[in-house]
Amino acid sequence: SKVEKMSALTAELTDLNADYQELKALEAGQKLSGDLNRDFNQPADHPPFPGKSGAQPEIKSIGKMIMEKKAGWFHNQQPVSIPDIDLKTLFETSAGWAPQSIRIPRVELYPSRALVVADYVPQIPTIQAAVVYMEETTATYNAAEKGEGVAYAESAFALTQRTVTVRKITSSLPVTDEQLDDVEAAEAYINQRVGYDIRRRLDLQILNGDDQAPNLKGTLNIGGSLQSQALGTDPVPDAVYKLFDLIRTVGFTEPSVIFFHPNDWQPVRLLRTADGIYIFGNPSNPGAKTIWGVPVVQTTAVVENTAIAGDYTGFSALYVRKGLEVAMGYSGTQFAEGERTLRADIRVAMVHFRTAAFGKVTGV
Repeated sequence: SKVEKMSALTAELTDLNADYQELKALEAGQKLSGDLNRDFNQPADHPPFPGKSGAQPEIKSIGKMIMEKKAGWFHNQQPVSIPDIDLKTLFETSAGWAPQSIRIPRVELYPSRALVVADYVPQIPTIQAAVVYMEETTATYNAAEKGEGVAYAESAFALTQRTVTVRKITSSLPVTDEQLDDVEAAEAYINQRVGYDIRRRLDLQILNGDDQAPNLKGTLNIGGSLQSQALGTDPVPDAVYKLFDLIRTVGFTEPSVIFFHPNDWQPVRLLRTADGIYIFGNPSNPGAKTIWGVPVVQTTAVVENTAIAGDYTGFSALYVRKGLEVAMGYSGTQFAEGERTLRADIRVAMVHFRTAAFGKVTGV
């Protein structure tokens, strides 16, 4: 009976201890609530006046006051009453204070064709409005052995004057004063892009210009003895070699470069033998950038299905009357409207001295 009585007393003490702990936690929560209510209702401290010495009361935010009480708050997990504060709207970046993001200085340019064609043409300065030269258009070679008392063999040569007019390629862009004033790099960017636009057009004209003013005379339209080799049933490398032979046997020179559209060069680069070996190099290697020893230049300046080759180094030249020049000024009502126009131009003449030194493969 004594054991049973002691067990009953122990159980009663356990229950009393649990009630005590609960009341103790409730008391701590009520104390925390009272402290917060007192802090919230105190007038805000004023910052010290300039030059006034002495310690000043610290100004505490709501968040800081809550964090100073966090140990008791989270340990006891008691509800706290915060008066006169509406907590229904969530403070988040989409409805509150959006984070600031600073733009990086990079400008990603629009995908544009690389400038490669003019690099393979010698460039020569000129002060003339046209390039005038003489071309031997008749060459009859009649040299022969001669017997005693027999007349000398007679050869015949004739020269024709050729004239290639200097042409102008231009581009321009209107821009506001504010754009130039407020963005430090704007003028340099515009200069670069307008200049690129002209050089891009120059590449196109060197190969395709029709010589109708104000166009240049491009390789495909030089007329005369421009060589032409149709693909027919030949593989592309075979047709290219036949064109090279025409340049050698008719133009009596060696081609210095051949221009391919990337879509036309792709099947050549992917040519394989019957057992699957890549002819122009394993895919893990850069692969050959030549065909029959002649450099291959891929560019979309070439019209598709046509490859253009020739001895550009020896028998062509780009005569430059005025190099790329960029200027800025006012046009029309721009001065009153706070605008300016940036313009750029170049004056050149494209000359193919020996037409037989150039040719094309059609149908590639």
